[in-house]
Amino acid sequence: MIVKFYQDDQREGIHLRTIIRTGLAIGLICLGGCNNLKYQVGGTVTGLTGSGLVLENNGGDNLNVTGNGGFSFGTGVTNGDVFSVTVATEPSNPTQTCSVHNGSGTIDKAAFTHVVVTCSQAAQYAWVANQTSSDISAYAIDATTGFLTPAADSPFAANGMTPTGIAVDPNGQYAYVAYNASNTVGAYSIDSTSGALSAVGLPTATQTGPVAVTVDPTDSYVYVANQTSNSVSAYTVAAGALTEISGSPFAVGNGPVALSTDPGSNYLYVVNFTDGTVSVLAIDPTTGALSDIAGSPFGAGIGASSIAIDPTGTYAYVANTGAATISAYAIVAASGALTPVANSPFSTGSGAESVAVDPAGAHVYAANANAANEVAAYTIYPSTGALTSSGASVAAGALPISVAIDPAGTFAYVANGNSNDLSVYAIGTGTGLLSAVGGSPFATDQGPRSIAVH
Repeated sequence: MIVKFYQDDQREGIHLRTIIRTGLAIGLICLGGCNNLKYQVGGTVTGLTGSGLVLENNGGDNLNVTGNGGFSFGTGVTNGDVFSVTVATEPSNPTQTCSVHNGSGTIDKAAFTHVVVTCSQAAQYAWVANQTSSDISAYAIDATTGFLTPAADSPFAANGMTPTGIAVDPNGQYAYVAYNASNTVGAYSIDSTSGALSAVGLPTATQTGPVAVTVDPTDSYVYVANQTSNSVSAYTVAAGALTEISGSPFAVGNGPVALSTDPGSNYLYVVNFTDGTVSVLAIDPTTGALSDIAGSPFGAGIGASSIAIDPTGTYAYVANTGAATISAYAIVAASGALTPVANSPFSTGSGAESVAVDPAGAHVYAANANAANEVAAYTIYPSTGALTSSGASVAAGALPISVAIDPAGTFAYVANGNSNDLSVYAIGTGTGLLSAVGGSPFATDQGPRSIAVH
């Protein structure tokens, strides 16, 4: 027999009635004064290696953060009141810069636990997926000069066939590699003192034709674009190991070849090469599952091949290789939808293969833009997201196919697919213009396809 009764409670002027069934509280009824209830505000910190990070909410309630992972403020926020999470003190030893996303809003009868705080510093290592030789090159980065030194035992043998995409988690502990020919994604632990890679178990199955991989900013989920099966495989992460999420794979457009989340891990943006579109999917913060947003997919250009989102999550840029253009969009914060900015798309003069945005959100860099085997820089108009040339492009190797920017905004790294090397450039302060660093280009193995830095 089920016994159900009620237990009244009076606290802080709030009259609550708890429904009890066989000794278990199964519900809460508010009988008055419920607008005085207070709710938790918190989220996740990633990338923290220094000490001394202090967060604050609404200009007070300071919280000392000592490591990566979940956090919550000690004082709740009353229902209907606003919250505003900011960085009160940046980390030191080493010096880092931390950014807050999803940091403000209004409490609506529930805790808010999706604040994302991402900390970064100058990159220490670079990794390259070499598709032809089926291995991964690793390098130590000189933070002053940008010079690359191969890690001992590099390149590292792949545990799958034809690595085409590589991504590093925001804490710099694991690298994930998409294997196109074996329909798998591999996980590797990263040696923090050398950048060397060690496989974490066996590769995990994807759908057919995986070509790109990304890790969400909370370091909770990994997503893989499966070009042949027109889908995205989704996984939860635990100590580098991957477990497929219920409902995965998720359908997208035809020929997905690139993907990225926004900085707040609210949406996943998937570039569909065959369709020339961008699919936008909402990320469930609790499970990592994906669902289409209204209006998705959004039009891009012929041969859409790469996407970059500015560090504030305000603008998105898509390289259209076949159309020789870059499509620029404003991101609707409330829905993740893409709205083309004025005069988009912008001509690149050549078939841009890859785009990246610098951490200041001031410039876009496009590999193989302006002319074949060159890298071009564009200035972002902050009020509109429109692009204009920053100046003369710079020479790269044969078929520059992947570009990555140092988190400190100091250097740009470009993988040259046909000349089997990396071009490294210093980024001019203010101008954003590129100049080759001493020793560039640096040799890779055969067929470098994707580069990641951390």
